[in-house]
Amino acid sequence: MLSKSKVMAFVATNRPQRSRFFYEQILGLSLVSDDQYAIVFHLNGTMLRVQKLKEYRPPGHTVFGWEVDDIHAAISQLTERGVTFERYEWMEQDASGVWTTPDEAKVAWFKDADGNILSLTELS
Repeated sequence: MLSKSKVMAFVATNRPQRSRFFYEQILGLSLVSDDQYAIVFHLNGTMLRVQKLKEYRPPGHTVFGWEVDDIHAAISQLTERGVTFERYEWMEQDASGVWTTPDEAKVAWFKDADGNILSLTELS
């Protein structure tokens, strides 16, 4: 039933000005609207709604991610914009913070302005 419907993605914020700056200026997403309920961005055919909440505690897992062609190039571009990539002691990562999965995909994680964990993935 829903297999042919468009997907919408959601993350949350309790700091909407910082969140809007991060997604619009740092990540370069196209702003659609900003109202009392959400900041909405257009992502290559997908809508991302950053929900505005009074209180918010980010979950400790990945909430949203992008598939990229060249993960190291994407990391370099984001690092130049001030993004810091996460390091996990229990995981073997390269100098850029990239973990290689058993099937050779490459994954790196970073946080948005609210601490939501986002990811980049380069499939093998």
